[in-house]
Amino acid sequence: MQLVCYGYNHETASVASREKVSFTESRLPEALEQLLQLAGVSEAVVVSTCNRMEIYAMAEESSSTELVIASLRGWLQSRFDLSEEDLGAFYHREREETARHLFAVASGLNSMVLGETEIFGQLKKAYALAQSTGTTGKYLNRLFQRSFQVGKQVRTQTQITRGATSVGAVGVEMAEKIFGDLRKCHILLIGAGEISRRTAQSLQSRGAKAVIVSNRSHDKAVDLAEEIGGRAIRFDQWDQELSKVDIVISSTAAPHHVVTPEKLTHPLKERRGRPLFMIDLSVPRDIAPEVKRLESVYVHDLDALQRLAEDGKAKRRAQLDSCYEVVDRHVREHFAMVSRGRASAEGTASESGDANPLTSS
Repeated sequence: MQLVCYGYNHETASVASREKVSFTESRLPEALEQLLQLAGVSEAVVVSTCNRMEIYAMAEESSSTELVIASLRGWLQSRFDLSEEDLGAFYHREREETARHLFAVASGLNSMVLGETEIFGQLKKAYALAQSTGTTGKYLNRLFQRSFQVGKQVRTQTQITRGATSVGAVGVEMAEKIFGDLRKCHILLIGAGEISRRTAQSLQSRGAKAVIVSNRSHDKAVDLAEEIGGRAIRFDQWDQELSKVDIVISSTAAPHHVVTPEKLTHPLKERRGRPLFMIDLSVPRDIAPEVKRLESVYVHDLDALQRLAEDGKAKRRAQLDSCYEVVDRHVREHFAMVSRGRASAEGTASESGDANPLTSS
């Protein structure tokens, strides 16, 4: 059994580096199918979020972890035209350490916001996509299903989720630090996905009332606006609101910059020096880096939010020992179960003369 994880996260790569390697949902099935064509890879799941890209792979019994890691490295380097410096942000885990890492990720212990809950749903979605594409088998199925069990237990048996536990909530905390009372602010949300929804809920809990939602799918914008008592506008109209709002929070799945200096030229003239604060929750970034250079515009991306999130981590770190007790217990149980299954299968194969069903590809 050769289990590996290869990827990067917010701790090893900046936003500028992370946006070089990200998969849109529409391209993931193709990528997963390509992974199974690599030397040594028999099963694969790709987890691609704003703060991480990780490939979980099961190697063929005859293959080494070194071969699989080399295959994954070469594939990523070729697909995204990565330099050796880019690849320096990647890490790998093997066997038990891969399982421990995955269980920690599912529990929110490896997140930018310690204890966040969004990653749990993102993992389930990544696994479901790989399963429907046909790139998971008996081993990764068991591993990911157990990771969901671990994530639930950690969150229910510890207090790791106390406080701000989402990237959106940290973004709202930053807005509150800047403006104080958010009830007086006009806020534009660009995007209506899960991160935007959680951000909107955090805004609502802080008393924000004047929230405008814009999304490519207008129906989703309407649904979210109704949920929080805001107002929905069409995606081709959001730039018309820039002269009036105080805060822009952007979180879309666009593969390119949504907010550019050109979009801000006219609104900034109308604002007459009134500051505009923008929070970018996306990877790749929604807000072009050049926007930061515009006068009276202040942009905060995920790197800036990470620094703010460190403040909240201290309050939850006391829970980490209890969390990892749950994680480590499940790692032991999982590999004990795999060993028992392997021994049973080898005995059956020996008696019948057939190949081991758990180790044959």
